[in-house]
Amino acid sequence: MDFGYDARTQELVKQLNDFMDSHVYPAEPVFEQQLAERDSEWTTPPIVDELKAEARKRGLWNFFLPGEHGGGLTNLQYAPLAEITGRSPHLAPSALNCAAPDTGNMEVLSMFGNEQQQKQWLHPLLEGEIRSAFAMTEPDVASSDARNIATRIDRDGSDFVINGRKWFISGAMNPRCQIFIVMGKTDPDGEPHRQQSMVLVPRDTPGMTIKRGMHVFGYTDGDHGGHAEIEFDNARVPAENLIGELGGGFAIAQARLGPGRIHHCMRLIGMAERAIELMCKRAVSRVAFGKTIAQQGVVQDWIAEARVRVEQLRLLVLKTAWLMDTVGNQGAHTEIQAIKISTPTTVEWILDKAIQTYGAGGVSQDTPLAGLWAHARTLRLADGPDEVHKRSMARRELAKYL
Repeated sequence: MDFGYDARTQELVKQLNDFMDSHVYPAEPVFEQQLAERDSEWTTPPIVDELKAEARKRGLWNFFLPGEHGGGLTNLQYAPLAEITGRSPHLAPSALNCAAPDTGNMEVLSMFGNEQQQKQWLHPLLEGEIRSAFAMTEPDVASSDARNIATRIDRDGSDFVINGRKWFISGAMNPRCQIFIVMGKTDPDGEPHRQQSMVLVPRDTPGMTIKRGMHVFGYTDGDHGGHAEIEFDNARVPAENLIGELGGGFAIAQARLGPGRIHHCMRLIGMAERAIELMCKRAVSRVAFGKTIAQQGVVQDWIAEARVRVEQLRLLVLKTAWLMDTVGNQGAHTEIQAIKISTPTTVEWILDKAIQTYGAGGVSQDTPLAGLWAHARTLRLADGPDEVHKRSMARRELAKYL
């Protein structure tokens, strides 16, 4: 196993760090100010478009997507770049057109979309002209088991008719979100993993109503389009809006979620590094009980533990990226689950200690720590909760002995 960064990766890391230092970090306070001044909580602050224009001019664009449509990078090459963007997760991924849920949707369209679907929706997404959403999770069933999906997608002549409810549909509140990938049941009596299909639903489709934006630990996440509750009441789309084949929805979802999981973990490592940096700066600048808190044994323990844990995580994520590149996503299945279990929990712990180092300031809007913590905690649910991945891993381990 070789996790070393090749010459191209090293050059891109340098270019991206330069961009972060010269544009992204200085834009963070501007971003916060523009958030407060918006007429609508769901619109994108203008600074994001300025960063996107600058990133594209520098060739820092669509790194996440391999092959002809994207940056042509392997997972191993993308890993350190995604980590860097994780240091400013509300700005950097969007600036590079590498933000979820658009990334996963572009992957779906590039792998399973037909020529017309790619022309109509993939190309504008690749250009950063529109946003998109992925509508899978539902309020009335345990969506951790995708076979429970209850939204119906029924064939009616040359159309599909959609009925059901979805929620926590990321990005859907943003007016730039123009296309939804919707997963529902097309064959309730079929084999459990062949009952589901995916269809493309444009934003202006009659019968699709965006009911409200959901809050996450009190945050609207409006800066990247919020998380919507959506109702489908006889929403009708042409049959050619089917993605892939009828009954292929579950398989497409798994193909989409694998890269998404590792991308989240890559960015989480960047969040952890930002937290360690902030924790150390705070620790050497504050005096309590006659000495800096950096000299307090408990704080030193936090810092040492944080460094050990983030280094362990990075190696596991790099191994997973290397396996995905060499033996494919299925061959890296166990490692993908391992990083999905370990990374959010560990980064959540690191962020918690950074918050504790700051005291009351750590839970305020004066540092990014509270928002980063909420994001890390949420990722223990997104793309499958910890318990589902642990169940699957345990069954794979036990199978060797049964």
